[in-house]
Amino acid sequence: MSETVSVPNPEEAQQLLEIRNQIDSIDRQIQELLGKRAQCAQKVADIKTQGGTVEAVFYRPEREAQVLRAVKERNQSLLPDETMAKLFREIMSACLALEQPVTVAYLGPEGSYTHASVIKQFGSYAHPHAVSTIEEVFESVERGETQYGIVPLENSTEGAVKQTQNKLIETSLTVSGEVELAIDHCLLSKAISTDQVKIVRAHPQALGQCENWLRNNLPWAQLEEVDSNAAAAVMAQNDSTVAAIASEQAARIYDLTVLESHISDQKGNSTKFWLLGKEKVEPSGDDKTALLVSIKNESGALLNLLESFYSRAINMTRIVSRPSNNKQWDYMFFIDVQGHQDEEPLKTALAEAKKLCDFYKVLGSFPVSPL
Repeated sequence: MSETVSVPNPEEAQQLLEIRNQIDSIDRQIQELLGKRAQCAQKVADIKTQGGTVEAVFYRPEREAQVLRAVKERNQSLLPDETMAKLFREIMSACLALEQPVTVAYLGPEGSYTHASVIKQFGSYAHPHAVSTIEEVFESVERGETQYGIVPLENSTEGAVKQTQNKLIETSLTVSGEVELAIDHCLLSKAISTDQVKIVRAHPQALGQCENWLRNNLPWAQLEEVDSNAAAAVMAQNDSTVAAIASEQAARIYDLTVLESHISDQKGNSTKFWLLGKEKVEPSGDDKTALLVSIKNESGALLNLLESFYSRAINMTRIVSRPSNNKQWDYMFFIDVQGHQDEEPLKTALAEAKKLCDFYKVLGSFPVSPL
């Protein structure tokens, strides 16, 4: 039986050739322009380091947010706004690496969700630095081992991350940015089926986010908490009776089988991460300010505090309470509001709120993420 051979239509072949020639020409122009952008980045580095300055700040969260917002606003191509912004995120990451590679501490090992948040915030050309605990992320930046750190703040299902809250109370670091990451938990193992799994390991937050799925599908399995989901994946490498809750990326990195995907109890599961640094972030035009307060234990105290913002039409985007470490049945409040601490009307509102607090700390002002 002879095979049918498709003969190219001469007119179609000519049209494809012309389009491909156009693409080649456009690619050359893109490459030339990228080279010019890199040269500009190098000139920025030269200016910032004139005179042998060693404390020059190269990464400016507010500037990057402004650039990415502009990319989305002027986008009129067939590519979605988010896709276009992600492409520019990588271009900016490569150019920033020419000025100074950014070092970022995160809760490791490689393949954790915090690692993914580093890439989302800084691009592929950042230098991630894995540490074993959330506390060590803070300590790495405080000691100057890394320039920035990223920590999980809050999950849409399980709520606030206590280790992060505890360190935010005492740290001198500034919140410099926010990253929101969609979480897609998978069950990973060397086993070939869930029947072989006797132990499931994960970060406490991940175990909580998959609690119902685990109860219904692995009721016999012992659940064990570890410092990170990626650490659980590492542990699953050498024991087929152990499964980890982690990402598909972790499965690829650690050569594990994805026994089940999408095991979170709630769809739309996401986690917010905060970027930590030492430098104050200037206004970007669309910002948030995070603060930590405690108030007098008396009638109307919280209402009076909130009135400072309400009376000036300042939107409060988040308020979370937690027990105080100093006095039983006293509470502290983590509050996020729209605006930058140095700009009105928020500047006046914060000054008024401070007078009403027993404890008052601005954690930082930072750009609303464009990605």
